[in-house]
Amino acid sequence: MWRRTYLFLVLVRLWFALSPSYLHPDENFQGPEVIAGQIFKYPVRHTWEFTNENPIRSVFPLWPVYGLPMLLLRWLWIGNGNDGEIPPIAVFWTLRVLMFVVGFVLEDWAIYELIRSPRHRRLAVILCASSYVTWTYQTHTFSNSIETLVVAWCLVLIERIVGSQQQSTVLASTILGFVAVFGAFNRITFPAFLLIPGLRLLPYYLKNPLSLLAVLIAAFGTTALAIALDTAFYTTHSITWSDLLYHPVFTPLNNLLYNIDPANLAKHGLHPWYQHILVNLPQLLGPATLLLFTRPQVSLRLYSAISGIVVLSLSKHQEARFLLPTVPLILSSVRLPKSDKLVKVWVAAWIIFNLALGTLMGVYHQGGIIPAQVFMSKQPDATKAVWWKTYSPPIWLLNGKNEVLTTQDVMGMKGEALLEELAQIATCDTPADRRSNEYLKEKNGTYLVAPLSATWLDPYLPNKGLEGLRFREVWRYSQHLNLDDLDFGDDGVWNTLSRVIGRRGLGIWRVTKSCPGVRTR
Repeated sequence: MWRRTYLFLVLVRLWFALSPSYLHPDENFQGPEVIAGQIFKYPVRHTWEFTNENPIRSVFPLWPVYGLPMLLLRWLWIGNGNDGEIPPIAVFWTLRVLMFVVGFVLEDWAIYELIRSPRHRRLAVILCASSYVTWTYQTHTFSNSIETLVVAWCLVLIERIVGSQQQSTVLASTILGFVAVFGAFNRITFPAFLLIPGLRLLPYYLKNPLSLLAVLIAAFGTTALAIALDTAFYTTHSITWSDLLYHPVFTPLNNLLYNIDPANLAKHGLHPWYQHILVNLPQLLGPATLLLFTRPQVSLRLYSAISGIVVLSLSKHQEARFLLPTVPLILSSVRLPKSDKLVKVWVAAWIIFNLALGTLMGVYHQGGIIPAQVFMSKQPDATKAVWWKTYSPPIWLLNGKNEVLTTQDVMGMKGEALLEELAQIATCDTPADRRSNEYLKEKNGTYLVAPLSATWLDPYLPNKGLEGLRFREVWRYSQHLNLDDLDFGDDGVWNTLSRVIGRRGLGIWRVTKSCPGVRTR
């Protein structure tokens, strides 16, 4: 029975992987967007992490995770006789499927190997497979999702080394040295999860110097390779040995120095020290949070999760996704209630919680952005696109269209300022604008992308001549929910929910304006 349940949950995970929800801009701008610009001819936009004087993001972990699949995909594309670059949306879905496969294989395998009791192993695998975090975050291209897998496999390697009956663990130690450095360059928070588990290695390595030498050589070699790749990426000229020796780019150090400065963290939002424990953890675990405090099972996995939570709670900027590595660690370290009645109640609450959060985050959350960007890439007249009250759209999905299409992200702009901006960049209204698809033959076109819940636009959309602007709806997508448009203070709870949920969806309007001397009738 549990095998059929598990296989069903694997299919659920695949279905969510193929849903175009958009959980956070970082899932594109800190990974695929960067590497796509290196491998393909897609013009891309590098965020501040990569353009800062002291860059804080390493490209070293991006190459094996995203670069190799992209290179393989391009090789297969050209090998099958296709001309031109592969469509970006094909790359996008390939990476989603890749994240599904990698998570399905590596995460579940790690959990299976870390737990010795067959009964507890089955429970842990089912709990992790039925978590909405596994369905959504782990199938998206987050550095946090990669960190989850790296933490799990470091624990596997630690268990293999410490529990080995053989004298030599050189191979496992070598792999651990590489994986640990990979994890640190992927996210500087990674070592926090190994503080306590790593202590188990100290007595072993003191007795086995050859294995200690292997892990150190692997770690230093991997660090040197990572620094070389980062230095080459961030250096505008061909690097020399002098650059590597005297001007190396050490992104983890830059990242650490940036994040220990409270002024920098204030730019991204400050949170109290208990944000992770009281808000973010329940948001990720739901009913399993109760089991963590009432039915925990002491294990190396639980110690790893605790050390990570404690260290991350010291930072004043705390987002829920930072705790992704703790989810499988905690779910594999809890037991169900003793009472059969309580078990039924808990299981019902667990199913409802994950279905609700899975549907919200895996289907509706900013779900129209990816389809909208694909639509914009096919509009021959599009030269300007203004995105209002949405996440920043992935530029690389424009398939080269952004060579002529300027994308403006004005997420928090006031409505009055938005109209002023549109009035400046809108093209002149012509009879062609109002005939079927004749407007596509125009040389220039201005488009507004905004959620349907943005009721502020309602008086202007019927084209009553207000502000001299005309709006023509050309596309809409219903499975889009904009949680960043919540305004309980001004609209009240009920009115806000009615607006954001009742009018869910994303729309695209072609914007024109009345120009003196231009015949419009």
